[in-house]
This record gives sequence, C-alpha cells and structure tokens, in this order.
Amino acid sequence: MATEEIPKTGKAGVVVNEGPDFHVEVQDVEVPEPQEGQLLLRLNCTGLCMSDVHFMLNDWAVPPMSQFGTKCAGHEGAGVVAKVGPGVQGWNVGDRAGIKPLWDVCHNCEHCWVGRENYCQKGVYTGLVAEGTYRQYVLSPAIYTSRIPEGVSDEVAGPIMCSASTMHRALVDSGLKPGNWVVFPGGGGGVGIQGVQLAKAMGMRPIVIDSGPAKHTLSKEMGAEEFVDFKEHSDVAARVKEIADGIGAHGILVTAYQAYKDAFSFIGDRVGSKIMCIALPPAGAVTLGTDPNFFVFKNVSVIGTLVGTMQDTAAALEYARRGLLKGISEVRGLSRFDESVQALRRGEIAGRVVIDFNKE
Repeated sequence: MATEEIPKTGKAGVVVNEGPDFHVEVQDVEVPEPQEGQLLLRLNCTGLCMSDVHFMLNDWAVPPMSQFGTKCAGHEGAGVVAKVGPGVQGWNVGDRAGIKPLWDVCHNCEHCWVGRENYCQKGVYTGLVAEGTYRQYVLSPAIYTSRIPEGVSDEVAGPIMCSASTMHRALVDSGLKPGNWVVFPGGGGGVGIQGVQLAKAMGMRPIVIDSGPAKHTLSKEMGAEEFVDFKEHSDVAARVKEIADGIGAHGILVTAYQAYKDAFSFIGDRVGSKIMCIALPPAGAVTLGTDPNFFVFKNVSVIGTLVGTMQDTAAALEYARRGLLKGISEVRGLSRFDESVQALRRGEIAGRVVIDFNKE
C-alpha cells in the first residue's frame, strides 16, 4: 500500500465568535489519527455552502457547533486518502474521496435499508456534530465516504457532495418528467444552478428567478431556458406563467427560503404541480401554506426533501463525468476564506466558491 507523509498540523478555516458576529480565521490545527473503520483524508478543496453560514450563525433550531466541540464548518470536501485506519478494506492511500453533509449514518434502520439514509434519525452531520471540510485533514468513516471518479476535478466534485446531490434527490422525489417546466427561485446560487443543470440533463425545462447580470449569464450558460430578473419584472408570477405555455410551472424547487412566500404563485393555472421545499430558513422565520381549496382544486403537492444519499452523490458525479454537470465554482485561496464566507452570507456569490487548500 502506498504511503503519504503526513504533517503534524494542517490548515483550517476555524469559526471564531460563533453567532451573529462570527468570522472564519485560518489557523494551523492538529492532524487527527484515523480510528477503527476510518480514513484520514487530505482535502484539496472545500465548497462553501449557505448551510455552513447557518451553522456558524447558530440561527437554526439545532444545537450550536460548540456544543459538539466542532471548530470547522463545511460539508463539501474533495481530496485523497492520506491514511487508512485499522480494519478498513477496499480503500488505499491516494484514492480520490469526498465528504458529504452526512458524515455517517447508522446503516441499520428502515431508512438506511431502503436507500433513504438521508433521513436516518442517528445521522451525524458534517460541520456540526463532526468536524467539517473547512480543514485540510479530516476524518471520514470508510463505509460512508464517496469515491470520486477520474475525469471529475476536485473543484467540481466538492460542491457535488452537497448541492448537486441535494438537487438530484429533490428532482427524483418530485416525480417531474422530461418536458416539464421547472422553476428555480434563487437558481443563480450555488445549489440552484446545480439543479438547473441536472433538470436540463433529465430533459426538463428550467426557469431561473434571480437578479443581476452575473447570475443571468451563468444561468443561461448552465441550461436555463429563461431567466426572470425579479428586479426588472413587476409581476414575476405572470412572467413565469407566460413562459410556461401560458399555464404555469409543473414544479417549483425552492433553494432560497425568501422565495417560499411566492412559491404558490408560480403554479398559475397548472394542475398537479409540485413544490419542493429544499431551503432551510432560520427557525421560526417562514410558515408555508394557503387556502386548502387551492390544494384540492389544483392537486398541488408540497414535498420536503433533505440532502442527497450516497446513491444521489454517485449519480451526480456520473453526470459530471459525462460532461452534463459542469464546474460553476470560482476557486479561491486560503487568504480569502472569511471574505468569501461573508460574501456568501450577504447573497453576493453567483454559483459556488471553492477554497483550495493548496493555494494561498
């Protein structure tokens, strides 16, 4: 088995002053030792996801990172195996590997048995309960580590671990079909733009609702048939209806929680539409609902969907290997860690930002 020289410390983006005034500070942290059944991964890249911001803000209805002793957020890691722990089979040093939002699951419940382990009630969340991918060297259970195929770069593979896998799961759960009009409010962001590409690859017709020339350009390049700038259209719902055959959308995939208030309006006169709830708002910030007669006469389905499964990650990586899921990331060095996280917090990032641990 190949070996790799492992330093005593590695680089990490550590959350400081957890809460509303947090910032991310690059520090040298101790490299952990893999235990039974674990791999030590040397990450080349980590994606930055809005969920990371919520963990560091501590504005979701979950315990704070500090309660678990977690210093680093992040759950979109891509790199290689640096060391194999005792009892691990099938993995070698140098194998390409990635870490997802779920660090591990129980593997022995009704959800795990049927490939819906994203709902495992004993799931361990990366960057909250377990140390996240904002660190260069991180542990990962071998049984739940994703393999990255050749032909998919680390900067592409990183965001696939969360955003693309999550969108793949949402599209599968929706039951939407080729030819269906699918609306992505906030679709110019890192999660939505992956959904746009996947929907296009599945034969659907994506409409992005967002604002600004950068997001307009990115959305069209990545397969959106139409881009509706909510700052330029006084009646966004009417414009969506006009685009979608003069009827309305078959599906709405909400990746920006601010769009929940408008989600029902994008259905228009369509019967049988699906609203997919993906975005997680701050606790108590949003209530989704309307007159029950609307649900009855329009046969509307409102479906919640969580992160992707191992199968979704593998499927999304295969789309990328085939060239159907393209890189949407701006790669930045360690010195821009906090700057990038704060820009994400303010909603200023088109697509995704990836931090390269090998780049200052």
